[in-house]
Amino acid sequence: MKSLVITLLGLAISASSFAQISNDNSLSVQIDGKEYKTAPRRIRIGPTWYITANAIKPDKSLRFWFYSLEGKEVPSPGLYKIVDEDYGSNKKTMKEFTEDGKYKGIAIVRYAEETRSPRMEFHMGKSRRENGGEIEITASSEKTLEGKFNATLDGTYWKERTSSTVFGGVGRIINKMEDKAITSATGYDSDIDPEKWDYKKQSQKDEIVLKDGVFKLVLMKEEK
Repeated sequence: MKSLVITLLGLAISASSFAQISNDNSLSVQIDGKEYKTAPRRIRIGPTWYITANAIKPDKSLRFWFYSLEGKEVPSPGLYKIVDEDYGSNKKTMKEFTEDGKYKGIAIVRYAEETRSPRMEFHMGKSRRENGGEIEITASSEKTLEGKFNATLDGTYWKERTSSTVFGGVGRIINKMEDKAITSATGYDSDIDPEKWDYKKQSQKDEIVLKDGVFKLVLMKEEK
């Protein structure tokens, strides 16, 4: 027990030693009637990237992916239809929403919120195809990206498996605390999505409503 306390104290010291990365980004949205504000980040994986907006106490992660037929680095101004992850992002499937000119492309949204600490239980939401909402890109350039959104997500509940808690032991707790420290200091996390880790999905389902969302990302700083 003493060694665990020392380790956790070390993690707290490590968190304070991180240099907070300057971030002029902003995101604000009502999630089920509660205001959520944070500074989002852009994460690039190969030729694609997504927006990730994270926070702690409790841990939260809100993410957006954009797909269009234009193939541009930054999505163009216009409406993006929110769909489910199984819909696909190839040219054939996107034509359903883009051929009449109303939408510039499609978007996928995922949300996860810690409901029992440390990351023992989660409430998560996934975007859906029917009545899932829209994201509007209101300003777009090499330097900035701005938008607003409303979305309704399919909500599910997840619990950490007993076997993971028992066999993971102190090491699993330490990994969680390390990631919390990094998220607090930098705004990034190592993906708290319970669907991708060793959690058990519960039978309870609901909806997660995202309302009056706005965001701004500074993609390139102005030279002084």
